[in-house]
Amino acid sequence: RKSMETIKGLGLQDTARIIHGDIMEQDYAAANVVTVYRRPASIDTLKLMLHRQVKKGTRIVSHDFEFPGWKNRRIDRILDGGDGFSHTLFLYRR
Repeated sequence: RKSMETIKGLGLQDTARIIHGDIMEQDYAAANVVTVYRRPASIDTLKLMLHRQVKKGTRIVSHDFEFPGWKNRRIDRILDGGDGFSHTLFLYRR
């Protein structure tokens, strides 16, 4: 709900959306940016699926977990995201 409010507050409701559902059951062919938070146990399966579905140039942001074998375009470390924990964001480009 908070993310949807942020999107609306930024005036991005026509270009951004939050999908509530199983990440492995979505179609990402039209996506320009995909943000994921997925445990390492399923990263390899997700990596293959995204590689097949997203178009060249699509940005993929992974929260806390790297995609093995993919080259990071950028790594941002957040010392405290307001929840008392540090986080790392990995940016990839297909």
